[in-house]
Amino acid sequence: MSKDREFLWRRLHSLLGVVPVGLFLVFHLFLNFTAVGGEETYNNATGVMELLPHSLLLAMEWIIIYIPLMFHGFYGVYIAFTATYNTGRFSTFRNWMFALQRFTGIFLVIFIAWHIFQTRIQKAFGAEVEFNMMVEIVDNPLMLVFYILGIVSAAFHLANGLWSFLVSWGITQSNKSQRIATYVTLLIFVVLAIVGVAAILAFV
Repeated sequence: MSKDREFLWRRLHSLLGVVPVGLFLVFHLFLNFTAVGGEETYNNATGVMELLPHSLLLAMEWIIIYIPLMFHGFYGVYIAFTATYNTGRFSTFRNWMFALQRFTGIFLVIFIAWHIFQTRIQKAFGAEVEFNMMVEIVDNPLMLVFYILGIVSAAFHLANGLWSFLVSWGITQSNKSQRIATYVTLLIFVVLAIVGVAAILAFV
């Protein structure tokens, strides 16, 4: 792959990770957070999308979610396996964030594929994606731990990826702006992780 083409692919990978994949993750976590209000609140909130025509909903899912997600995920795995890790030699905060970004990315490919299988694929076979489905899923303690790890990984991956996005797109160029971005993205990580974990625990 030429350097110019790889540069463009990496830019597209970074952009899709924030828009639309990142925005969808935020929407998804806060939508799931309605579960803390109980079964009826959650089912009413998640059922709003079902009011759209099926063909329109399916097109939106593929264009806004699945295609960008698959590109970001698969190209991200390529980046992870071709990246040079130097945490052993240069154990700085940013190097560890770089390594964790790649590790969480690989884990999330597995987690998201399994989550889609347990929900969207099952829906295609006639299952109803609602509160009780999630209750049954996390009733298994191992599956609950798996989901918590997936949620925390997703929150970190988005927040740290946002920091990298700001740098690679030239938005934060100075050391001061990058330091401020570090604090802001760490806060985003904490908020999203709390919201996501609280949501999954509401099904327990």
